[in-house]
Amino acid sequence: MRTGRLDRAAGVMVGLACGDALGAAYEFGGPYSADMPVEMKGGGAFGWEPGEWTDDTSMAIPLLELIASGERPRGYKLRSAVKRWIEWMEDAKDVGTRTSAVLSEAKLASNVDFYELDSAAGAAAKKYQHQHPNAAGNGSLMRTAPYGLVGQDLRYIAVTAAGQSKLTHPHDDATTACAIWSAAIGHAVDTGELDVRVGLRATVSESGQGELYALWESRIEEAESFLPEHFTKNGWVVQALQGAWSAIVHSGERAANDPDHVRRALQMAVRGGGDTDTVAAIAGGLIGAAYGVSAIPLSWKRRIHGWPGWRSEELVEHAVTAQRIWSATGAADLRAWPAIDRLDYSGWRGTETCVRHPHDSGVYLGGVGVLDRLPEDVDAVVSLCRIGRSQIPDSVPREDRIAVWLIDSDDPDDNQHLDFVLTEAADMVAALRDEGKTVLVHCVQAHSRTPTIGAVYSVRHLGMSAEAAVRDVVSALPDARPNSAFSSAIRRIAEERFSDV
Repeated sequence: MRTGRLDRAAGVMVGLACGDALGAAYEFGGPYSADMPVEMKGGGAFGWEPGEWTDDTSMAIPLLELIASGERPRGYKLRSAVKRWIEWMEDAKDVGTRTSAVLSEAKLASNVDFYELDSAAGAAAKKYQHQHPNAAGNGSLMRTAPYGLVGQDLRYIAVTAAGQSKLTHPHDDATTACAIWSAAIGHAVDTGELDVRVGLRATVSESGQGELYALWESRIEEAESFLPEHFTKNGWVVQALQGAWSAIVHSGERAANDPDHVRRALQMAVRGGGDTDTVAAIAGGLIGAAYGVSAIPLSWKRRIHGWPGWRSEELVEHAVTAQRIWSATGAADLRAWPAIDRLDYSGWRGTETCVRHPHDSGVYLGGVGVLDRLPEDVDAVVSLCRIGRSQIPDSVPREDRIAVWLIDSDDPDDNQHLDFVLTEAADMVAALRDEGKTVLVHCVQAHSRTPTIGAVYSVRHLGMSAEAAVRDVVSALPDARPNSAFSSAIRRIAEERFSDV
């Protein structure tokens, strides 16, 4: 399977969580000015920690777990998700009014019988809908992104996504929105394209359901005509979808392949105000699917965390596993990365290389074998290659284990946002150093990726020219030789750096 598809699959869940955690501090406020800084700062009405995700991501996780297990995520198989939602709700800081009512009644009606949870939830949801016929909140759309990982049959994605909505939000607006958005995510994972109308066509037949198709087409057109702050009633599922799509289309064009589009879109979604975490989470699932986790700022990816004790690593693991299981080939080795405790690189030469950075003694440059004999002063690790869950020693805090999505390849399809990724990695090294951390930067053998990041760090933060940076770093590392694509990128980054001075 091409690495680009796995990158985009991981981007679904990390994008969702980043939008969620970014918007948490701003919920119920705004709209905000276009120049207001939007930061993952925590706080807000429920006292979120910086980077802590809310109910949006927490409710998506049980669906992701189900999908990553390979089970068909519909019908009675959804019992496991309902059970997990009830477990989560016990200690959750924030649960939507409708979701709380439905799940509480389902728990009581089923008398905690696992085999009745799905039907009990559905019955409670129908009862609530009958009592509140116009209620069409965004509580199911906010969690629907994992359904974009269920293979390449967009019609199947749409049908199953609508089905999960019925557990709590059976209103036609909610089920249709979940179907459209999830199918659009599935299309983005498959192709890298941003096209919500693909999701509409997979959900609604233009010929057989012309009136419904025209309604949703007009809603999409409205989103494309106005900025997110126009959609002030974004607790309603329709305006939540419109606000998310508006933020995406008004912050960049996919054809430009600008990874900073992700950052701009999620910040714009937050500035729209209102239900900021949910609108940004919805947007994050789709734009993350199009650009991939490699386009998500490392500073955001490093901070996100929440129930059930997960960070970005678990989101990536489950999303990649799901994509492999539900791919067209149907082949998935569940003993492979990332669902494995340790990757065996014992057959590779030079993995134990470890030297001090020639321009900063607080940075080590090395191979993956250094993780088994980590220098005592290292308290942060920037990994440029795939490693197992437990490969970094416990002495390094989880928030200081930075995983960079970087392939040692000169094929542009393998690293579609190469300059962005290299810059983000180097800037993360600098941020860790500013925090007083001693950092290990490693790949497998310290041949190509490690010296590249070492050189970019010197260029961007230590005032070195590209030529001097590469020369000194390569001299310090035995057998180091950045590949041709990386070498060209170092020069481009240096030119941009010095042109800004």
